[in-house]
Amino acid sequence: MSHRLSHDDIESLLTPINSFLQCRTPEAWLERAKQPESLPVLLRDHMVCELKAAQSAMLLIRRYAVDEDSGNALLAWLKPYEDFTYRMVGDWRDLAQHNRLNKRMVPKSDRPYSQELIDKMVLLIKEELHHFYQVLEIAQQLGIDYDKLTSSRYARGLLTHVRTYEPAALIDKLICGAYIEARSCERFAAIAPYVDERLGQFYVSLLRSEARHYQDYLTLAQQFSDEDISDRVNFFGAIERDLILQPDTDFKFHSGLPV
Repeated sequence: MSHRLSHDDIESLLTPINSFLQCRTPEAWLERAKQPESLPVLLRDHMVCELKAAQSAMLLIRRYAVDEDSGNALLAWLKPYEDFTYRMVGDWRDLAQHNRLNKRMVPKSDRPYSQELIDKMVLLIKEELHHFYQVLEIAQQLGIDYDKLTSSRYARGLLTHVRTYEPAALIDKLICGAYIEARSCERFAAIAPYVDERLGQFYVSLLRSEARHYQDYLTLAQQFSDEDISDRVNFFGAIERDLILQPDTDFKFHSGLPV
């Protein structure tokens, strides 16, 4: 885990995130999250969210940035994590051996932005897979075994609105990625004081990387666009706000108002 952040560090990380998000986490979600019986769902869902973040970054690299061999190396990198999470195959302790990409990524020659997308997304995947393993470790320490969950409506609710032509689709996917990372960051900070101390310290330790991830997504989205992306950012911000504030029967890490 990274060094502890001071109160000032935390505030400096959260200020731009809270300005970016169009709402804060409702008190009712926080009250539900504080309940001891909510912890297994939060931890399991958080773990899956880390893997999905890595998968989303991998899909962006494969779709937009690298040759076929590099794409296959990315698939092989994530496969042990996917086998464990979706098929309950393997021992979670063995995953520590797989947090490394064993092939240099070869950019597509016809994509001028390939290298920057590769660099930012490969680092993001490494960090998300490391966080995935850390969540599993803490869950084991707290006596919570991994079990499969259904996915929440949150990411799907954002990605439904992605445009279907390029480069607009890529820009929208990157903006969605920014909102998912920013909301994760906001919720880590919100729930940290109310959970087991080890878990709370871990959540705080994630703030710096999650804050950088949301900024990386936004930076890439603007770089790949020929026009200002503010309208699209505001468009997805309103969708994200509604997903967080609307009633939601399925309590998860990114769920809406608990019913």
